[in-house]
Amino acid sequence: MRTSAAGSLKRRLVRRTARAGGQRGFTLIELMVVVLIVALASGMVVFSLRDTQGIALEREGQRLAALLEYARAQSRLQGTPVRWRVTRNGFALEGLNKPVPEQPWLSPDTRVLDVLPRNPAIDSASLAVLALGPEPVLAPQSVLLGSGQTPGNTVRVASDGVQPFAIVPADLAVPANTGRAP
Repeated sequence: MRTSAAGSLKRRLVRRTARAGGQRGFTLIELMVVVLIVALASGMVVFSLRDTQGIALEREGQRLAALLEYARAQSRLQGTPVRWRVTRNGFALEGLNKPVPEQPWLSPDTRVLDVLPRNPAIDSASLAVLALGPEPVLAPQSVLLGSGQTPGNTVRVASDGVQPFAIVPADLAVPANTGRAP
């Protein structure tokens, strides 16, 4: 009985005919590459389908926090009280030396759901107001913004009276004091 040596012609022919017969499968590396490609593609789809209402509301909250801090700083510089007031289509800053026209919301769907502290002198039918200075330390204040299309989607912009206005979790009225001195 004849045996073939390693590298002999007969052994190569046997190997070629086995491959040509369609008995070759996928290697583990090939399968892992395919799974990686599918995972990357599905990850890109998830990020492209982000909640656009949530993003718009968060952007609105960031804008409001910046404008409230601007009004607070201007109030201190001028030495006069500045008020932030909700209007039908947005808000207005009153009391600045350079009057700022009424500012509409970036998204027409944005609503003011709550303003703290509530002013007992203002009846509930009138629109909400925040006092922004000129004192360096104010009472804790917050504004809860919501979306008309998705009622559960809210953003709270708040200050503890010392810290700058910032976006905080919606279930908090004011941010927790970080322990830093003003």
